[in-house]
Amino acid sequence: MRAVICTKYGPPEVLQLAEVEQPTPKDDEVRIKIFATAVTASDGIVRGFKLPIWHPLGLLMGLVVGFGKPRNPILGMVLAGEVEATGQDVAQFKVGDPVFASTGTRFGCYAEYICLPEKSKKGLPAQIPSVMTLKPTNMTYEEAAALPYGGLLALLFLRKGNIQSGQNVLIYGASGAIGTAAVQIARAFGNTVTGVCSTRNIEMVQSLGANRVIDYTAEDATSKLERYDLVLDAVGKRKSSALKKRCKEALTPQGQYVSVDDGNPKPTLELLTTIKDLVEAGKIKPIIDRTYPLEQMAEAHRYVDTGHKKGNVVITVAHNDAP
Repeated sequence: MRAVICTKYGPPEVLQLAEVEQPTPKDDEVRIKIFATAVTASDGIVRGFKLPIWHPLGLLMGLVVGFGKPRNPILGMVLAGEVEATGQDVAQFKVGDPVFASTGTRFGCYAEYICLPEKSKKGLPAQIPSVMTLKPTNMTYEEAAALPYGGLLALLFLRKGNIQSGQNVLIYGASGAIGTAAVQIARAFGNTVTGVCSTRNIEMVQSLGANRVIDYTAEDATSKLERYDLVLDAVGKRKSSALKKRCKEALTPQGQYVSVDDGNPKPTLELLTTIKDLVEAGKIKPIIDRTYPLEQMAEAHRYVDTGHKKGNVVITVAHNDAP
């Protein structure tokens, strides 16, 4: 089968298209024919091993994904595809089922096929388990592949901030994969939402349902802050601004400030099912900035590395005309 492999850490050019052996499912696994995947910010961090070994998180990353080179040379953490074969103990899925999944630190999505366990398995504390369920009925495979990363993390961290209906919520970094999902999820929960983004993304964030949008590049941006019950930093601590620093102070007495860099997120089947339900109810939709074929994986990584993508960058692995 075709796969994009990463045999050493480095710039996007380390990603190479190759022919590798097609995997065989174990008794408790399904083999999925992948139609689409996505390039996430986390993919770029792993490919480039952008944390030094002496850094505590760098050491942890090395233990999980491998020192010197990736333990699994096929990267990629999200997919949408069709069950092509099942192990003898599999009961929840059958051949032909359309599915979407987050493979966590198993990776393996930059390929035409992957084997995943029917149920999530617990691994080392730092490992992120895979989760899989049936694809939303009202989405294409490309759209479904754009859901698990941003959708899961947005829902997970909003819950970590104890999101409830009727709150005043601010999403810092409202134009990325996590941010675009967070704006929509917060609105679906019945909240007033303020999105923070750059000038060029204001209209898009408004189209997602944000009640207010603050341009972080504007000189008077800090003066537009209110008091918030929940502030979600959807870009992480590596990016900062004067406005972002003020957001930590713009909280109600019981307000919560949560960053996507807080802790080690562990997606669950319940979270993925909730995302699916919200999609099928018409409450959220993935934003796709660009789509590339599998052969242009390195170019897709170069674009994601710029840090300016809107929503998601999707990779078409194989074509399927079914919805």
